Amino acid sequence: MPRNNASSSIKDSRALVKPDPLLPIPVSIVIASIFTVYPMSSSWSIWRPEFMLMLTLFWVMSQPKWCGVWFAFFIGFLMDLMLDSHLGTHAFVYVLLTFAARFLTRNKRILTFPSRWIIAVIVIVLNFVLLFLFHRMIGNLVPLWFWSPIIPSILVWPVICFLLKRWRGA
Repeated sequence: MPRNNASSSIKDSRALVKPDPLLPIPVSIVIASIFTVYPMSSSWSIWRPEFMLMLTLFWVMSQPKWCGVWFAFFIGFLMDLMLDSHLGTHAFVYVLLTFAARFLTRNKRILTFPSRWIIAVIVIVLNFVLLFLFHRMIGNLVPLWFWSPIIPSILVWPVICFLLKRWRGA
């Protein structure tokens, strides 16, 4: 008796469909916002990773159809409001970093974990360089501890990837 291949092909096509990120994106934004503004002692807060930047980078690389430049602008604007910084600073930087991440991933069909981590390191360092340049252009003196979240952000990136890998889509 011949086997019906139509039902097996439907099951195979469902396995290839990317999970819908409609719920995980806002939930992850709320959780990252809490981690970003949660009160800590000043000796620990200077080592706080850039959760919103890494979350934006993760969603831009993992779900490019859902999260693009406007998503990055919104998250950057949210960061400006949460951190009480000059309005548009983080929004502008996040848009530039989203463009850089898209540029670095445009020719890659499958992003492996090491390639994602290398792109994340580049974007994290570029974030601090751009914010440093912005602060210097407006005349602010930037303390040395401004650079301290770079290493924790790079080390937390795999944790974020692991926690959100179910909705990664690729």
